[in-house]
Amino acid sequence: MRYCAIQEHDRRYPIRLMCRALAVSPAGYYAWRSRPESHRAVSARTLLSAIRVIHQESRETYGSPSIWDALLKQGHGVGEHRVARLMRQHGIRTKTVKKWRATTQSNHRLPVATNTLNRQFTVEYPNRVWAGDLTYIWTAEGWLYLAVLLDLYSRAVIG
Repeated sequence: MRYCAIQEHDRRYPIRLMCRALAVSPAGYYAWRSRPESHRAVSARTLLSAIRVIHQESRETYGSPSIWDALLKQGHGVGEHRVARLMRQHGIRTKTVKKWRATTQSNHRLPVATNTLNRQFTVEYPNRVWAGDLTYIWTAEGWLYLAVLLDLYSRAVIG
């Protein structure tokens, strides 16, 4: 709300200047400041503290439906959408634990490359033995494939 922004900065900037910049009247700002807090704002604040307690007790795993259910059991008369809105406005989110999933399929009939290196990682000459690896990295745009090739003599990345 615009009035809250003015109140946050009232020690740094003149109130009339901020009111003009935010297109509100100074009289409206002073009336808002002297007005008592609404019943809904008071109940939202107490409800928010109850939401935070339930969220912490659930080890941050409860979402709005579970928190709403717990609030009803505690005797709070509140709607599920209001709980969801308060959680969203104050950045209260669940921690989701993703189930581990194997990405390598080892049960196949395809030929497997032989181990010619046989764990002999010390090499006497450069450019004789190279080793590589491939990994997948999830990004916002999708999977990114990262492949690295090392010269085992110098341990330098060559590709």
